Amino acid sequence: MSNEWFQFKQFTIRQDQCAMKVGTDGVLLGAWAKGGQRILDVGTGTGLIALMMAQRYAACFVEALEIDRDACRQAKVNVEASPFADRVRVREVALQQFETVKQFDSIVSNPPYFVEGLRSPDAKRSMARHSDTLPYEALCQSAYRLLANEGEMSVVLPVESVEQFSTTAVISGFYLRKKYLIRTVARKSPKRCLMAWVKRRPEKLDEQTLTLFDDAGEMSEWYAKLMNNFYL
Repeated sequence: MSNEWFQFKQFTIRQDQCAMKVGTDGVLLGAWAKGGQRILDVGTGTGLIALMMAQRYAACFVEALEIDRDACRQAKVNVEASPFADRVRVREVALQQFETVKQFDSIVSNPPYFVEGLRSPDAKRSMARHSDTLPYEALCQSAYRLLANEGEMSVVLPVESVEQFSTTAVISGFYLRKKYLIRTVARKSPKRCLMAWVKRRPEKLDEQTLTLFDDAGEMSEWYAKLMNNFYL
């Protein structure tokens, strides 16, 4: 998925100006996250998740935030070329500086996740991957401020980052409602995790481990159903 463009059923993602290309993490989150009338996409990159949410929720309006200028421009191009241009607005602004009068029903983010480790020689790719550009504390505190009381924050993370993010989310006032560990095939350990956080303690935690592909390389029933409206 690293070519200059990626074709979905209802829109095209051009990505030659973006450090982080279309990948499984973003596609999973965009197809899985709960939406609502007002949706905030934090770190929109190419605009992929914002467009997926706009496709899934026909009555919604999506605010998409991005701090990288080139990615922001490309996201705007992708949005303008889509059928959802009147319901998605891309802004070049950091989450910490973003203000709004009305809170959001849904906040989605595929956040930077490298807390430590070698930085990429590509500065833009490094920005998109390293969490010092959007520390978990800043993401969670800002999301709590911007999320409606009945709203939901959904994120996708590598399993190695789940514990640190979860601690930060709880300290910020969130309760975990869903935790889906995702493995590529059944014989391998989970590599990524989808999580949904809310402001009020849920009656129970929905916790699952799911698989993307069977041993023959075919999509699992769960993954195929999730992607049915997006993949050609």
